[in-house]
Amino acid sequence: QVQLVESGGGLVQAGGSLRLSCAASGRSFSNNVMGWFRQAPGKEREFVAAISRSGVSTDYGDSVRGRFAISRDNTKNTVYLQMNSLKPEDTAVYYCAARRSVWTTLSRVPGNYDYWGQGTQVTVSS
Repeated sequence: QVQLVESGGGLVQAGGSLRLSCAASGRSFSNNVMGWFRQAPGKEREFVAAISRSGVSTDYGDSVRGRFAISRDNTKNTVYLQMNSLKPEDTAVYYCAARRSVWTTLSRVPGNYDYWGQGTQVTVSS
């Protein structure tokens, strides 16, 4: 089992930055592909970013590529999402997710992730 706890959300003006953190429990964090997703009211959960177990490979959703950066520190069992040039349309609840260690590939599909955090709210004002 992997437990995930997000932090770092809040209210920011358009053009600003936030860094989200996701702390994971368990001894096998370095064996888990990690991802960030977001969900706005009335919309489906949207892929934001994913990172490989080593941190070498990353993938981004089209709407955030070039503005957001995912990273991880396996010594701290933590994955991060640096969000720059924020826009009002980035407003959503942001979720951290982990794939079971048997899966080694990145994925943009929420159903391919086995563990989820409770989410953290990000609100971008215009």
